[in-house]
Amino acid sequence: MPSETPQDQIRNAWQQQPVENVAMSLEDLRRRAGKFQRRIWWRNAREYVAVAVVVVVFGYYIKAIPGPLARAGSLLTIAGALYVAYQLHRRASSEDAPAAAAFEDCLNFHRHGLERQRDALRSVWSWYLGPLVPGLAVFIAGTAIAEPLAVRYRLLSGALMFAIVGVVFWLVAKLNQIGARKLQSQIDALSVLGQ
Repeated sequence: MPSETPQDQIRNAWQQQPVENVAMSLEDLRRRAGKFQRRIWWRNAREYVAVAVVVVVFGYYIKAIPGPLARAGSLLTIAGALYVAYQLHRRASSEDAPAAAAFEDCLNFHRHGLERQRDALRSVWSWYLGPLVPGLAVFIAGTAIAEPLAVRYRLLSGALMFAIVGVVFWLVAKLNQIGARKLQSQIDALSVLGQ
């Protein structure tokens, strides 16, 4: 059996150290759970406003931008944004904390809320970013085709827009993964409380 590396030894020593029981009152736990749910409510409110803006802007593009492909892309983007709003509500809406719950019930409620948000952030490609890709791809292609420029400039314009959207989507996915890891840390800390 190979010997442990210094890094393994450090990790094992850290994991085997005694865990300090962290005391938290029921009121503190309720306050923390309520604050977290309010943050989720406000985040979702911002997201719903963003969906409304997308619907209005791309609704305008249906009339303003010539070409059936760009119009189809606008319609697909609107459909994708509405699907995102539905999924946001289904997967990551805020919940009301039980008013007169005991400590264990409140702890379970808060842990469940953290886990629910963590899972939503981890799967952001499937329900948040992914549904917008077809519409934006068709829209970008349609606007590039409709531009009154030489073909090479249309290709360059389309490639640049695809790159910008790709970078933005990658950044959004990365930020959501970071958020999911932070939520996992909070879940781990709550697990110590429940022991």
